[in-house]
Amino acid sequence: MIERARRREKITGRRLLAASAFLCAALTLSACGNFGKLETASPAATPPPVKPNRVVTQTPATEREHERILASYGGAYDDPKLEALISKTVDRLVAASDRPDQAYKVTILNSGAVNAFALPTGQLYVTRGLIALASDTSELSSVLSHEMAHVLAKHASIREDQARQAAVVTRVVTDMGNDPDLTALALAKTKLTMASFSRQQEFEADGIGVGLAARARFDPFGAARFLTAMERNAALKAGKTPLDPRAQDFLSSHPATPERIANAQATARQYSSPESNERDRETYLAAIDNIVYGEDPSEGFVRGRRFLHPKLGFTFAAPETFTLDNTAQAVIGVREGGTQAMRFDVVRVPAEQSLGDYLNSGWMEGVEKASTEDLTVNGFPAASASATGDQWQFKIYALRFGSDVYRFIFAAKQRTTESDRNARETVNSFRRLTLDEIQAARPLRIKIINVQPGDTVESLSHRMAGVDHPMERFRMLNGLDAHAQVRPRDRVKILVD
Repeated sequence: MIERARRREKITGRRLLAASAFLCAALTLSACGNFGKLETASPAATPPPVKPNRVVTQTPATEREHERILASYGGAYDDPKLEALISKTVDRLVAASDRPDQAYKVTILNSGAVNAFALPTGQLYVTRGLIALASDTSELSSVLSHEMAHVLAKHASIREDQARQAAVVTRVVTDMGNDPDLTALALAKTKLTMASFSRQQEFEADGIGVGLAARARFDPFGAARFLTAMERNAALKAGKTPLDPRAQDFLSSHPATPERIANAQATARQYSSPESNERDRETYLAAIDNIVYGEDPSEGFVRGRRFLHPKLGFTFAAPETFTLDNTAQAVIGVREGGTQAMRFDVVRVPAEQSLGDYLNSGWMEGVEKASTEDLTVNGFPAASASATGDQWQFKIYALRFGSDVYRFIFAAKQRTTESDRNARETVNSFRRLTLDEIQAARPLRIKIINVQPGDTVESLSHRMAGVDHPMERFRMLNGLDAHAQVRPRDRVKILVD
């Protein structure tokens, strides 16, 4: 988060929206980008031979969008084994498609988020987080065929037009004046319109994608299995927050996952045959062995309730009741029950401007100037102030670390002694990382192992040190339900550093 924000300087000079919009953004989880029905040929039909077309036509607009995507998702992830597997899978899907002339190019994004999406030109994106979650090539093929379906059905073009319209609305609304509630309402309506429009697209792409994967001889039930893994991952990511992770996706472009699973299973039954049942699990597991899992330490990462950034050399800890999430724009923390939230980000502040003056410079409305106080936090100059919104109370801090200024923004339904203590203790926990801590901050990786006699789900999950909910995560990563057990010689994923 922080490194990307420093590079792009996206936050400088912006006003925050209403407190309700802030908390809504804090609670929203990112869901997998894209996963009804057009007629496709029988899966038993032999795909025609085709020469793979790798030349994707680029326009200045798609080139800019490509750069924006790379910047938002940590750049491209370089892994020749994975690239070879994906290339081979795409070739099979193209050969089975009704449009073998359509070119595709896949970029693996260096992000632990579970996401995939497409540009109208045929540029496809999958995150390494999605690749790590899938358990075999048929599940990966279901994602790729789904994204190809968005291109073939012109969904990506329609979305691009919608995005342009939304950008215009956003620009107009945010320039309307100083009524944050009106701004938030207008933006929410725009977003909801796009979400409703996109639901039909998602189901249509599911149907096309399942048929396409089946024609390419992949197991058509791969989509349903992967959607199930997505749902379990979202539930695990939600942690202690009381919101149903499916409800959190309401304003996103994706329909509720259980409904999609049921539709994907029903579609798969229509295409199921002895000829279309390939999972290719062994090849897939070999390709993902040693892939980075979760956040890349170069962008900062969360361990429990602590955020560490070894590249920049600092760390802080959220209150015990908070769940942290490192997003592309900020580190977001939400308290159990949703009555408190926090945001941590970076801004550019001129060296000659005092931090107190910055807090009162107008980037946030409702700041009580009389509450501004100069502080020192573990040797770093800092300042704090209070702010009041219609429904939320804020405590804000700015802290200068080297040439950067970091902001802590705490929101509470009601300002109490506890909420003030939570804010103060979090800010006071900000400190430099020691050299040993920096050297020990290695990324988690997927390791493929053989189950040995005597191994159990419990014993294998205990080998995943530094992982939250290790048993649930082990079952999710390996597609095991709550009662399934491992058997000797099974190949399974574990997480190691």
